[in-house]
Amino acid sequence: MNGEREVLEDGRRPARGPDEAAGSHAPEKPVRRGRTPGVPRNAAAARDAVVRRLRERFRGRREEGPAEVVVGDALLVTSELVTNAVRHGGGLTGFTTEITDEGLLLTVSDASTRPPVTAERDPAVVPVGGYGWLLVRRLAKRVSVTYLPDGKHIAALIPLA
Repeated sequence: MNGEREVLEDGRRPARGPDEAAGSHAPEKPVRRGRTPGVPRNAAAARDAVVRRLRERFRGRREEGPAEVVVGDALLVTSELVTNAVRHGGGLTGFTTEITDEGLLLTVSDASTRPPVTAERDPAVVPVGGYGWLLVRRLAKRVSVTYLPDGKHIAALIPLA
């Protein structure tokens, strides 16, 4: 996420971001899998993990930590990515949080190789739903999608300042 393009162990390169994530892929039926240890059960548990990570990072520091609106953005991105993995991605298969010099790095994995929906939506045509990926792209500093044979990882960097 430092501007260099990641190369996977097998030599493949992940998508460079949301625009590449819009590439065409054959439709697939999501595969349901058993719960993986260490992976939150749902979006609420994932948000709790983010709050814990932020508390750990800023505990005992003189500065107050990130503003409430920044924490709210991080929690909204977390909710959208996890909910989309569960609803549209065949299930949540991985979840990590990391605090970097640039902000909070969330990585959410699911069991689908289908790209996130990136089409702009007209509220007059689609009055409910379909805005989660747009919110993620708007609130995150950077978003990348890495496709794997059995799913994908979506990494989102949320600035904390």
